[in-house]
Amino acid sequence: MKMKLFSSSYRQGFFFSIFHILNLGVKPFWIEVSYFMILSLLGLLALTISKPRTLPSFRPQNLDVFFTSVSAATVSSMSTVEMEVFSNAQLVFITMLMFLGGEAFTSFLRLQLMKSKLSMEKTVLQNKIETSNSIISIDSHDSSNSPRNSIHHLELGHEQEDSNLEHAIINSMEDSEAIVKLKSLRFLSYVVFGYILGVVVLGSSLVSIYVSFIPSAKQVLKEKGLNLHTFSLFTTVSTFANCGFVPTNENMMVFRKNSGLLLILIPQVLLGNTLYAPCLRLTIWFLWKITKRGEFEYIMKNSKRVGYSHIFPNLETMALATTVLGFISIQFVVFCSLEWNSEATAGLSSYEKLVGSLFEVVNTRHTGESVFDLSTLTPAILVLFAVMMYLSPYTSFLPIDSNEERLETTERMNRRKGSSLVDAYGTVGMSMGYSCARQLKPDVHCKDAAYGFAGKWSNMGKFILIIVMFFGRLKQYCKRGGKGWKVL
Repeated sequence: MKMKLFSSSYRQGFFFSIFHILNLGVKPFWIEVSYFMILSLLGLLALTISKPRTLPSFRPQNLDVFFTSVSAATVSSMSTVEMEVFSNAQLVFITMLMFLGGEAFTSFLRLQLMKSKLSMEKTVLQNKIETSNSIISIDSHDSSNSPRNSIHHLELGHEQEDSNLEHAIINSMEDSEAIVKLKSLRFLSYVVFGYILGVVVLGSSLVSIYVSFIPSAKQVLKEKGLNLHTFSLFTTVSTFANCGFVPTNENMMVFRKNSGLLLILIPQVLLGNTLYAPCLRLTIWFLWKITKRGEFEYIMKNSKRVGYSHIFPNLETMALATTVLGFISIQFVVFCSLEWNSEATAGLSSYEKLVGSLFEVVNTRHTGESVFDLSTLTPAILVLFAVMMYLSPYTSFLPIDSNEERLETTERMNRRKGSSLVDAYGTVGMSMGYSCARQLKPDVHCKDAAYGFAGKWSNMGKFILIIVMFFGRLKQYCKRGGKGWKVL
């Protein structure tokens, strides 16, 4: 019996030691830093080994290739080379980088870490229960075999037994809570992965079908030498991951008259970005009503206890969805009012203007795809877009009342968002391109470029932007604007 108790205590101490090392030695911040660094380096290797389409006349510099790899992995969509430089194989590699670096997939990986951590806690709790039961058994055996000082031993024995029994009950309740939470996290991880896979598969299929049956869209791919399936998957993953890369030099401007394609992509922008949390909660609610499983009910009623950063309580979820739709409506009305007869929308029908305007305003938070030449928009619209880029994806306005618990809940939610409103490195990636016609001092050797202004920066400037992209992707670890990061 003593050997069994010693063995159980030893296992308990061993697991506590490992958990302590994992919890203190490997912080989530450093795990994500390592993840994005490794992902970017693997992307650099893949893009370097594969050959671009423009050989032998042009080959991107290694720094530009690394810049593209980091931009795809951090879903920043900043570019220093034109997208049509990359071959079909390179586009496939960039697609993989965007998928693995997207917030939805990385949050799925965080769920796996949470499950592993909770599983270890569950094991420790079970060992504590076994230890408590063993102590109760030993105390009961000793008290029954001690005739001397029977009254004294009986009192102490009962007192010790009651204390051990109380600890055993508490540990058992904690173990039951851990089991329910672990099962809920397991089901949540299935839902998140199914959500991601469903949107990508359905989205790319719809894009493929549309391009196959619409001659004008199909002609664009034919002229640019783009593979239909690669284009469909690339565009869908980029849109859902909120990266904003498109395999054409003109981004989505070349499809400005293809309103059907834009309408297919608009939901994907929202499903992977500002409406990800509301849509995920709606999916879980639907599965709960269909399956009646307790795990889904636990997630719905204990969203904060679950610990997944994209699950909010019902009130916050409705406020978030309302805020998103409100911002889109405001932008849409302002954009249509100021740009309806402008140079940017020239040549489009009223229906195409409406769809294009909706697509443009939806992409300001934070995908960055564009159907209009941003350099031709009015300054007021550019300022509005800049404000929208600064806003966090989960910015919401809650009704304020005298309920302290409500205010405390809101405050905790704001802290979890990281940077609440200030998001100067929000990885949006919108660019006005580089046009020689807009130079203050015309240069006869100047050449127009479809990539962003970053392509004209020096190597040091590009390296600084690479660092900024990493910091922007990890901005959720910033406590509040201007304060220290939670890295230790």
